[in-house]
Amino acid sequence: MLKVGLTGGIGAGKSEVSRLLVERGAVLIDADRIAREVVAPGTPGLAAVVDAFGEDVLTSDGSLDRPRLGSVVFADPEKLAVLNSIVHPLVGARSRELETAAPEDAVVVHDVPLLTENGLAPLYDLVIVVDTTPATQLDRLVRLRGMTEEDARARMAAQATREQRRQIADVVIDNDVPLAELERRVKDVWAELTRRAQQPTG
Repeated sequence: MLKVGLTGGIGAGKSEVSRLLVERGAVLIDADRIAREVVAPGTPGLAAVVDAFGEDVLTSDGSLDRPRLGSVVFADPEKLAVLNSIVHPLVGARSRELETAAPEDAVVVHDVPLLTENGLAPLYDLVIVVDTTPATQLDRLVRLRGMTEEDARARMAAQATREQRRQIADVVIDNDVPLAELERRVKDVWAELTRRAQQPTG
């Protein structure tokens, strides 16, 4: 098994790269998706979040009100740390379960947005960073996601810098390119990943 960490700044196109890797046979473990699952209604995770932040972070149907919780924690580093102390261990445990269930010869891709920020690179055999210029990120966030320029810049500023991400990368996929070129680059990376996954360990 080859454990790959996949990361990139917001708007860099990481989701597109993970989709292309899955098309080629990768087993995807998506940290964002798992983070939503572990605080779904009825879970111990959601109960812990409500204990920490109160009933105000719930919607009328009892699910987590993400925008409201986000407005609370992103304005206060201590509260964000509390939330992370609840969610991160649950995400880690579920990720390990999914990884254990994958075939022995699998390429397991962990899609982790905050891989750089949380110092997680040593957990993986290889780290792939999807890279774009800040101008491209900003354009995608405003044009494709409907963010205001101010919001987009704030989200970008809250993440690791481009240089910090590139420092931990074993492979950099430049995504300042048309989709067809991105597909070609991912195909080349996939060939290398499958070659490494088939190498005997030890």
